[in-house]
Amino acid sequence: QVRLAESGGGLVQAGGSLRLSCAASGIFSINSMGWYRQAPGKQRELVAAILRGGAPQYGNSVKGRFTISTGNEKNPVYLQMNSLKPEDTAVYYCNVAVGLAWPGTYWGQGTQVTVSS
Repeated sequence: QVRLAESGGGLVQAGGSLRLSCAASGIFSINSMGWYRQAPGKQRELVAAILRGGAPQYGNSVKGRFTISTGNEKNPVYLQMNSLKPEDTAVYYCNVAVGLAWPGTYWGQGTQVTVSS
């Protein structure tokens, strides 16, 4: 059974930092992985991703502040978030793909990030 276990969310003041982690189990080989987020009343948007071993990609609103990285064999996947802003407040979801399609089939349960002003 595939499971993505996310951790690291919480409440932080503007300008602070958080580090999210996503550990996958039950998956033999990971092709791509990344993070999405969804704020209330908004569509889910891509935050950062590493697609098929290529260079990390970032959403425009987080470039220069967030960094995606992985452990060995692309697992776990981390999201280091610095210089957080109130507009970064959202539920953050880990996504993993085993095939070529993106986003992938597997989603984490989501972790809440709240940035206070």
